[in-house]
Amino acid sequence: MRTLLPLAGRVAMLLKARGETIAVAESSAGGLVSAALLAVPGASAYFRGAAVVYTRDARRALLGIPDAALDGVPPNSEPLAALLAEAARDRLGATWGLGETGAAGPSGNRYGHAAGHACLAVAGPVARSVTLQTGSDDREANMRLFGEELLRLLVGALEG
Repeated sequence: MRTLLPLAGRVAMLLKARGETIAVAESSAGGLVSAALLAVPGASAYFRGAAVVYTRDARRALLGIPDAALDGVPPNSEPLAALLAEAARDRLGATWGLGETGAAGPSGNRYGHAAGHACLAVAGPVARSVTLQTGSDDREANMRLFGEELLRLLVGALEG
């Protein structure tokens, strides 16, 4: 969490200054991004809510994403991360949405992605997505890196 907190503090400052809000849909990061954002005092001013959507069932139940919306969307991809970000933003009425999907490790996923593969997205006034390859099979380190890079992506969108 220590490496996430400075980034979360920067996000909090930027969102508060702009009067904007954030919603988060995490998968392999397991809630670390949400926890970091909530650790910043005054989070109620900008944090609308979050969901850990590790499965299709969770995406359906928590974000309202029907199975049909996932048809044709490659698993663990930038389009999926963007769909998660948009769904979180829309579902919670936030200015910004974050989406993350990945393979934390220690092994790859059933779709052929190696451990350390993640796709991250920001949805809002600016939309961005990126694919991350850590080259590591360290699950905990990958989860942290996925969270850090997702917050960096948001800072870039807010400052850009």
